[in-house]
Amino acid sequence: MTKSAFRSPMDAGCAVGNTQGRRSSQAGAVRIAILLVPLLGWFALSAQEKQTEIRKVPVSPVSPNSGKQMFAHYCAACHGPGGKGDGPAAPSFKKAPRDLTRLAHDNGGKYPAAHVTATLSMQECCVHGSKVMPVWGPLLSSVSGSQAELQMRISSLVTYIETLQVP
Repeated sequence: MTKSAFRSPMDAGCAVGNTQGRRSSQAGAVRIAILLVPLLGWFALSAQEKQTEIRKVPVSPVSPNSGKQMFAHYCAACHGPGGKGDGPAAPSFKKAPRDLTRLAHDNGGKYPAAHVTATLSMQECCVHGSKVMPVWGPLLSSVSGSQAELQMRISSLVTYIETLQVP
């Protein structure tokens, strides 16, 4: 029988039935796993408990004609770029931001433009559930030069959000 040139003396010991070493190393691996599992669980829980820091910054103006640009600038941090409620700030909230793509679906298939307008213009204060979502009427008003510009901003946002609707 020809021996392989790559076998070490340790390999030869194992090949002839030295199972003591294998049992010992398997038991050691089991002990390590038993010790590591709770530690890994603690790390996982610690990571879940950390929350995203939300920085409040002043509202800056963007074009009142572009609902898409305003949505990206004012809404996407919480609602996500596609309006699904998955923006970068979303994990920090106790309640997830509303999935704006389902407004029509949740309203019997009809986009609730009047409700969205009222929510954004502060006519329906706090219907959005908590004080986490800014009441946009005064904020949009602060970057608008006139009441007409404010209405244009709200109308542009309402129209853009309608384009995000899914069946």
